[in-house]
Amino acid sequence: MPGTQGPLNAFLDLRQMPVANAQLGPLAGLRLAVKDIYDVAGYRTGCGNPQRFEEAHAASRTAEAVQTILDAGARFVGKTQTDELAFSLFGQNAHYPYPVNPAAPERVTGGSSSGSAAAVAGGLANIATGSDTGGSIRAPASFCGLIGLRTTHGRIPLDGAMKLASSFDTFGWFADDIETYEAVGKLLLGRHPHQHPLSRPLSIRWLDAFVMGPAEATQYARMKALAASVIGQPAETEYTFASFPDELYWCFRRLQAFEAWREHGAWISAGGRLSPGVDERFGFGRTIDAKTAATEAARRLAFRAELGALLGNNGFLMLPTVPGAAPLAAGTPEQFQAYRERALHLLCLSGLSGFPQITLPIGSVDGAPFGLSLLGPSGSDVALIRLGRKILDAARKV
Repeated sequence: MPGTQGPLNAFLDLRQMPVANAQLGPLAGLRLAVKDIYDVAGYRTGCGNPQRFEEAHAASRTAEAVQTILDAGARFVGKTQTDELAFSLFGQNAHYPYPVNPAAPERVTGGSSSGSAAAVAGGLANIATGSDTGGSIRAPASFCGLIGLRTTHGRIPLDGAMKLASSFDTFGWFADDIETYEAVGKLLLGRHPHQHPLSRPLSIRWLDAFVMGPAEATQYARMKALAASVIGQPAETEYTFASFPDELYWCFRRLQAFEAWREHGAWISAGGRLSPGVDERFGFGRTIDAKTAATEAARRLAFRAELGALLGNNGFLMLPTVPGAAPLAAGTPEQFQAYRERALHLLCLSGLSGFPQITLPIGSVDGAPFGLSLLGPSGSDVALIRLGRKILDAARKV
């Protein structure tokens, strides 16, 4: 089992091997870190689990999206720590020293893309790949003061990546400046299927109410005002979906766990060993029967249609990425669980719909980062990045 290396515990301590990259290209000179669920030729993919690492063979090919970044000139600098089988939200893998959040060292980095977020926030890489199934790009980005986009589901190929829950899994990446973020997006996102400008900002009051407390609410209001000064005042609404927020939360939880067990249950049943918290989440998936999954899948389809109708071609939601700053690393299990449930009520909307959502590092609470999100229609990934550029440019001037 590899350990970690470096002051932030971001990178796995693996024997470095040459990884071919282009010498010229739009990303030449930039350093790339890769989450350890993606294959890199010559390296084993351990997925945050020592048994999986020992059982793995060195990859013969690099994951397609990672190779695209290398072909544009980025230089591979190492594989980064991930939560075990990418099934956690806080970046605390029991098998490794926890990654350090450079923006708020007493707080968690967020998971499961924990090492990647730490590497970019700490200046050890310019770009780092991650994935977002339940929030593993958006939450770490908000916690560490980074830009993070959960892409439209299926928009970027996941060839050469570990699956967790296929109908939710998406490729993502971190950067701390919008110019780099947009350059990577141009490479990975290809042509723009959404040809309509995003010009109709929306805000749903019950979503805004998921912020943690008065300080968070004050900071969120400031972020909304800053964004509104650039992209327009959002129309506030009490809009409710046919399913209540708790029903959407449990729809996400059940479907994700059902798919995760379907993907990894055979390995676990054959003796695959997991740490307690992750084992419990897979165990929950084992209890979900096909009838329950079918019921929740129908709920999901109905929600997707409702959200699509609300947004139309030109609408987008403004919402808090997560309830507030990252939880304290020394928090209790009860505190982590309360934060997780509150966060997933916000994060599940993009996952259930498959629509893209970008988080922007324009706020802070108690000196720790707190991100603002924009959620757009299917295929509007590039438009969201462009809106993000406008907001970040305005934030620089404040």
